[in-house]
Amino acid sequence: MKPVTIITGGAGGMGLATAKILGADHTVLLADVDQQRLDNALAELHALNISADSAVCDITDRASIDGLFKQAAKLGRLASVIHTAGLSPQMADAETIMRVNALGTIYLADAVLNIASEGVALVNVASMAGHMMPTALMPTRAYRHALSNPEKFLHKALFPTRLMPKDFYKKGLAYGISKNFVMWYTRKRAADFGVKGARIVSVSPGSFDTAMGRLEEQSGSAEMLKTAALKRFGKPEEIANVLAFCASDKAGYLTGVDILCDGGVVAGRS
Repeated sequence: MKPVTIITGGAGGMGLATAKILGADHTVLLADVDQQRLDNALAELHALNISADSAVCDITDRASIDGLFKQAAKLGRLASVIHTAGLSPQMADAETIMRVNALGTIYLADAVLNIASEGVALVNVASMAGHMMPTALMPTRAYRHALSNPEKFLHKALFPTRLMPKDFYKKGLAYGISKNFVMWYTRKRAADFGVKGARIVSVSPGSFDTAMGRLEEQSGSAEMLKTAALKRFGKPEEIANVLAFCASDKAGYLTGVDILCDGGVVAGRS
């Protein structure tokens, strides 16, 4: 029986691209909130003779996540979870962005840690935005509450967004905070995962040629490419290969770190 990998946000973009890579030797369980998109993704994977299943899952709901992992257990031994699900500034209001990107990561990590065994890997998707936000705007003192009281963390972490004069800035700041938090949280939980011989890593993509990536052109992502080392959008398979590697046994000593894969955008701003 093939090992199982769960891919949240797996119905499209980098999630589906990663499924096509890992599907060569894994059973893939795609998770998303949209059943129709899941059906379309499954059809695409099955046409490639990839063993795959799907589950509608709301990552802001612990019960929904529990159901996802119960379904995965029926498919075989869990090897990895690749967490690509998230919202960009163009997709929701500030609080919803934080709930999905930050609380969703907390809830998913708790679920993975609960059943983790030797060799299991959780790969979280952060963002280059988490590297680029001004340090003074990052509510890092609020992050520690995520370990004991996620709702308290959410309330305190959202405070800087309430100071922003326009909704556009509120949403952009919420996104940056949420992704900066994902990197912090990944580092913070590494020791807990290590006790079980498991790993947790985050990957920070830049601007990629996905539906979400193109949507963010409205927020100026294309403008940032002008000063990047590689002046183009990344290809979905390029970030997918990074995610697949981080989840694999080849990266067995890689944990508690963030991998920046942005075509040199951050380097170009330094």
